[in-house]
Amino acid sequence: MSPKTIGIPRALFYYYLFPLWNCFFTELGFKVKLSRKTDKTLVDLGVQKAVDELCYPVKIYYGHLASLVGEVDYIFLPRLISIEKGNYICPKFMGLPDMIKANFINLPEIIDEKFDFKSTGRGLTDSLKSIGQKLGIEAAKTKRALKKAQVIQNKYEEELQKGFTPVELLEGYKKNIPAGKEIMTIGLVGHGYNIYDSYASQNIIKKLEDMYVRVVTPEMVDKKILEAVNKSQPKQMYWSLGKKSLGCSLYVKENKQITGLIYLSSFGCGPDSMLAELVEKRFRRNGQKPFLNIVIDEHTGEAGLQTRLEAFIDMIARREVI
Repeated sequence: MSPKTIGIPRALFYYYLFPLWNCFFTELGFKVKLSRKTDKTLVDLGVQKAVDELCYPVKIYYGHLASLVGEVDYIFLPRLISIEKGNYICPKFMGLPDMIKANFINLPEIIDEKFDFKSTGRGLTDSLKSIGQKLGIEAAKTKRALKKAQVIQNKYEEELQKGFTPVELLEGYKKNIPAGKEIMTIGLVGHGYNIYDSYASQNIIKKLEDMYVRVVTPEMVDKKILEAVNKSQPKQMYWSLGKKSLGCSLYVKENKQITGLIYLSSFGCGPDSMLAELVEKRFRRNGQKPFLNIVIDEHTGEAGLQTRLEAFIDMIARREVI
């Protein structure tokens, strides 16, 4: 008998935790099926299914999930509330399973385990153990699968901090800056599902690399540095992804080897609407380092984005000469 299939949408926390999830379910004996890369068809499908008030990444997620309906036995749709001590995930992630169930018919069985470290003390590992139990897997096998999955996830995060991006490690993207041609380093900050989704971001990383610009993203910065930067602030950021963005932004601000910052946010994102403005004010305060805020949604045009990036890089290049 062929193994049952678990579908995972290639969106949202895919860019952060897919190695963990993929290894865990595979070791339990399931086949993991990813939705295809984001394209216009998936985005249009998600926009049709979602209510207007949802942010762009969640609309994209709807499209990815819709493409898996009828193709898999289960869909992994975790209820992410808190995955680290003292911090929360966006409220839209908390209610995502309920929103999906209310907007789709003929769904396969949903694995919607709650990940809520904040209120229950149950981190990623405890919640995955619970999933194994609910799927009828013996405890010893679940424990072995979880142990191996943790090793894989740790290696993945170590590679990210060496300067690789999730699209390099997960999808085989290759950096295309010729040796010796790099002209500057720019911080590229934002949620991973905005930065690394090539369709949503209009291939922003490749566009910058085509201009011989190296990017530094939050996942490339040592977690201890991000934590120290955040602790130095008057008030702590309690959104997990917002903390990464703020920490990386302030790290870029003080790093003399990084010549500017691009903050990529999505229209309709409540935390980012506040955080991007906060970061911009910090950068404008002394005017020593250029800042560009780019907001994306389903109407974002590639030509306009290209023009803004070229103008930003050209401005920095002229500042360096002067």
